[in-house]
Amino acid sequence: MYKLIIRPILFKFDPEAVHYFIFDAIKLLSQIPGVSFLIRSLFQVNHSALERKLFGLTFKNPVGLAAGFDKNAVLYNELANFGFGFIEIGTVTPKAQEGNPKKRLFRLQDDTGIINRMGFNNAGLEAAIVQLKKNKKQLIIGGNIGKNTQTSAEGYTADYLECFEALHPYVDYFVLNVSCPNVGSHAKLNDKDYLEELIKAVQALNATFEVSKPILLKIAPDLNTTQLDEIIDLVEETKIEGVIASNTSISRANLKTDHTTLVAIGNGGVSGLPIKDKSTQVIKYLSEKSQNAFPIIGVGGIHSAQDAIEKIKAGADLVQIYTGFIYEGPNLVKRINKALLKSTLKS
Repeated sequence: MYKLIIRPILFKFDPEAVHYFIFDAIKLLSQIPGVSFLIRSLFQVNHSALERKLFGLTFKNPVGLAAGFDKNAVLYNELANFGFGFIEIGTVTPKAQEGNPKKRLFRLQDDTGIINRMGFNNAGLEAAIVQLKKNKKQLIIGGNIGKNTQTSAEGYTADYLECFEALHPYVDYFVLNVSCPNVGSHAKLNDKDYLEELIKAVQALNATFEVSKPILLKIAPDLNTTQLDEIIDLVEETKIEGVIASNTSISRANLKTDHTTLVAIGNGGVSGLPIKDKSTQVIKYLSEKSQNAFPIIGVGGIHSAQDAIEKIKAGADLVQIYTGFIYEGPNLVKRINKALLKSTLKS
């Protein structure tokens, strides 16, 4: 029904406007008595065999919603009904910011993908905390944090620390987003020496809390093998808990969308099926080269249960979806979990 009726209607309108319309619709419908129960009965797959224990946390299943969908933590309680094992909110920055000028979100229907250059648009740290205080504790919540666009280079670390300290009581794990291609002054965030400095600063702050929270690093799919080797070394040196592979890609290689359209769209990060193989290759390289030394959350181009299984076979411990959720609909989560459960019980 979703792909035959609902999606064709939604895809006639501006993607960013549709995003907020869907948020309002889910929020409204969930207030009707019995609707949340109905959604859970339609989409959730609950079985102990789906549980995953990582970073000292127990995920009720390995399928998560990637950061960028619920930036301001306004819908995670309702989205939990759709069967996710975890949801990552953000990217959250210390101060609210508008992000890049609109139009900044584009569908690549011929490629089953999306280009976005949102630019960390979010309502800021305090607004996120207000929403996170409403947490019904239905599933694991991750906090994806970043710097404000206008922050000067010497203030990057302070931005991350401010977010980390304020969000610490409200999220279960943290993600340092250093790989988004849609924010300014990006080069420093790719420098290994700076990343080591940043991670150690966040870890030092983490150690001041009675209970430490897991910290992960989100990396780009466009890194070469030398850069991936640096990531492996970085994880070993800092003992950071894990890696999310991967963010969106700046590459336009092998897209079916015509060149004129791509030029008109301009810059931005590609997500969806166009980066499926690239992100899987990154996962496989990190897993094999490090000899499975650290957990990996696999994300990028998961549009079917088979896509998720490929990520897991490549070395991912958990997976996240975003663009697949938009193109395939909410039933994708159920299909993945059912396939994983079948595979687990069979083995």
